[in-house]
Amino acid sequence: MKPTWRRAILPPSLLLLFLTACGEAGPLDGVGELSSEWVRSVETTTTTIEVRPAGIGLEGLVRATDVLWFNDDIEDQATGSPPVVISSVWERRLGSRFVQASRTEIATALPTLQFPEMVPSSVRWVTSQLVYDEDSGELDADTAAAFGLWQAEPYTLSEAQVVVLRIGIAPPEAGPGKSDIVPFIVSDGASLVWTDAGLRYELFCRSTVSEALCTEVAGQFAPLSGLLPGSRPGA
Repeated sequence: MKPTWRRAILPPSLLLLFLTACGEAGPLDGVGELSSEWVRSVETTTTTIEVRPAGIGLEGLVRATDVLWFNDDIEDQATGSPPVVISSVWERRLGSRFVQASRTEIATALPTLQFPEMVPSSVRWVTSQLVYDEDSGELDADTAAAFGLWQAEPYTLSEAQVVVLRIGIAPPEAGPGKSDIVPFIVSDGASLVWTDAGLRYELFCRSTVSEALCTEVAGQFAPLSGLLPGSRPGA
């Protein structure tokens, strides 16, 4: 069932958690930083991407596996169990607690994490980061992973980042199933917030992305482990 923009009734403790997760600095805080240096191979390719109608006028969707993932070519990517990957990515940080990580590393660190199979057709790049508590070196509970969806090459123009997805740890009272999706109007756009399988999701769409298209994207979530390089999930 696709989400609808409505005010869901939530327990006060869970509503407070959602509002806290949005943060005073806003949903874009930290996600747009080029927070780590690493060696990347630069390739120029020409790719034809199929645009699928989203059922909302002229707007459309493309496969998340067809856009360019900015961190997929990080050298010496961490492998092993989730704790080993989490620790290894933390060790390569350079200053910021938002540490660039490939989608494979994030799928290993957070095995139940989901990501939209389909994204707005204007998106050409995805950045991906694991986010840490600086004191412990463990994943931050409020925001453990963050993704930026860009219309142009990342970090060249802040306005090119049109969608941000932040994932944190859900509280026990959220329950194991998927909660109602709660919409918030925030600065420069709107956010959809929900919990599912122990994680909390905040999907921010800049005002250049319609609420209807943002809702379409929220209805396309699937395990990130099924969207790894080379995969072609059904949509």
